[in-house]
Amino acid sequence: MSDRFIALRDERLKTGATVPDSLQGVSKGRVRAVLGGLALDKNQMLIDCVYALLDDETPSFFARRWPTNMKFSDGATTAMLACHIGFLQGDHGKHDREGRDQWIKPLRDLGGIEAVTLIDGAFVPGHPIAKSGNSSYRLSDDFVAILRAPEDEWQDLLRKWAAADATRARREFQAVAAEASKRLVGTGHASLIDASIEHYAKRFLPGYEVLYVDDSDGDRISDEERAKLARAGVEIKLDDPMPDVLLWNPKTDRLWVIEAVTSDGEVDIHKVKQVRAMAERCGKAGVDFTTTYLTWKDASSRQGKHGNIAVDTYLWILADPAKHWLAGSFN
Repeated sequence: MSDRFIALRDERLKTGATVPDSLQGVSKGRVRAVLGGLALDKNQMLIDCVYALLDDETPSFFARRWPTNMKFSDGATTAMLACHIGFLQGDHGKHDREGRDQWIKPLRDLGGIEAVTLIDGAFVPGHPIAKSGNSSYRLSDDFVAILRAPEDEWQDLLRKWAAADATRARREFQAVAAEASKRLVGTGHASLIDASIEHYAKRFLPGYEVLYVDDSDGDRISDEERAKLARAGVEIKLDDPMPDVLLWNPKTDRLWVIEAVTSDGEVDIHKVKQVRAMAERCGKAGVDFTTTYLTWKDASSRQGKHGNIAVDTYLWILADPAKHWLAGSFN
């Protein structure tokens, strides 16, 4: 296998590049941009793998056994992909086949790469024959359509494709929030509060309404917020705690507190007791809590020193936004 790719590379070098600047009208820059919409653009091996699977100019390496018009893009084994990436797209030799978990699995899990097997000269879906030498991969038609779409259309197609599957949607959400975290580096406490509302609350707290936001040193509760608090049946007194964000679910009559931490202010045991007392006084059904950080580094630095996150409260990291964690206790 390697010898055939080396021979092909050497032959192409005599007249030009080993691979063209675009395949099926798609450049590597477009591949990177599309994968960026799924938070996968840092995986260079995956970018190279997708580009290899776009290759409809190189004849299939199965063609010797099955003399047809098959192209590389119709289906390629892991070994073929490793050689295409290593010998045609780079000069670092064939890649380790065991690395496929890094350059096939991420997009296969999302449905962008699909498994196929060559049987009797035709590719059939899946890998029905265990350990078959003909087990291969190709890009799904809908993912190719996104890659090939005009510049002003592919992002909308990607959003629709991502929204059709929960796993894809999580990846897209992670990409959007990760981009937001880059913009917020060094911008301060108020920006993290905004991101906690825009990205965390919208995704993880459906049905909750923002009652007030404490992100300034001025009048801490506006007239509009007072009206919202009154509608929710919440009265905040002078000695009550003022969380960064207070939300309310009209259907369950529960409150939710978000504390955005850039220097201090986690949801600790003291804060939980204070807010629960306020919620009980106001006759609320209960209250839940989340501490948010910009990055894992920030969370680690704070918790390494203080370890003060209260049990049975949540933790969310803007830089890793597709999940939140419930702090448990040792029983």
